[in-house]
Amino acid sequence: MELMVQVKDGEVWAEDTGGDGLPVVLLHPGIGDARIWDPVLPFLGKGPRVIRYDARGFGRSPKPTASYTQAEDLRVVLDHFDVRRAVLVGSSMGGATAISGALNEPARVAGLVLLCPGVTGYPDLEVPEVTAKIAELATAGDMDGLVALALDIWGRSGTAPDTRAEAALRAAIPAWFTTYAHQVDDPPAFPRLAELSVPCTLAVGDDDQPEVIRCNEAISAAIPDCTLVRLPDCDHFPTLRAPETVARLVGEARGAVGTVVGHD
Repeated sequence: MELMVQVKDGEVWAEDTGGDGLPVVLLHPGIGDARIWDPVLPFLGKGPRVIRYDARGFGRSPKPTASYTQAEDLRVVLDHFDVRRAVLVGSSMGGATAISGALNEPARVAGLVLLCPGVTGYPDLEVPEVTAKIAELATAGDMDGLVALALDIWGRSGTAPDTRAEAALRAAIPAWFTTYAHQVDDPPAFPRLAELSVPCTLAVGDDDQPEVIRCNEAISAAIPDCTLVRLPDCDHFPTLRAPETVARLVGEARGAVGTVVGHD
C-alpha cells in the first residue's frame, strides 16, 4: 500500500507492505531515497511487514515549506501506521534518524540496524573542502559535477558505469538544497548513546570515508553491546553493494528480539 502521510506542515510518501508480526521500518540515506532499499527487499522475503518512506524533499515526497525534524516525522509515520514496536533500519542520514527516534521513544524500538550511520552531536564529521566544493558546483548548477564528486567520495566501491548509485544521487541531490533552509537538526544524540538499551548492529563499509569509519567506530563503542560489522568492498551504498548481507542483518535483528508487536 502506497500513500501520502500528513506530517506537520507537509506530507511524505510512504509504503506499507502490510502483514502481521514485528514491523521493519527502513530509513534511507541522504544520497538516495526510499528506492535505495529496492535491492534489499527481495532478500527479506515475504515474512516481515516492511514500512519505508521518502523524507521530505526526497523521492516522491514534496519539498518542505516549513521547519521540521527527521525524528518527529518518523514518529508521525509510525503513529499513522499504528506501529507500537519495530526494528528501525537506517542508512547514513536514516541511521541518525533511527538513533534519535530510539532515544526519543525507547519503548517503541525493539532493535536497531545501522548502516554507515550519521548521528547528531558528533564533532568533525564534515570535511570543509568537500562542503566548499559542493557549494561551488551547486552555485554553477553543475549536476554532472556534483554527481561525479559524490561518487568519488561515497561510491568508491562502484565500477563505472555505476548506474544505480548515479541514479540514486541524481534523484537525491536536489533535496540537499530544497531542505537546507527547513530541516532542523534533532538534539545531539552522540552524548546520549549509552542510554540505548536495545539490540543494535552497526555495519560500515571498508571503502567508506575515513571520517565516517571513525564516527561509526565511536558510535559502536558508545552503544552498549553494539555489534560492529565491517563490510568488505563496500562504500556508503551498502544497500546497493551488499543487499543480501543487509537483509541478513535485518533478519537476524528481527529474530533476536522476537516477532511480538507489543502491547498497548
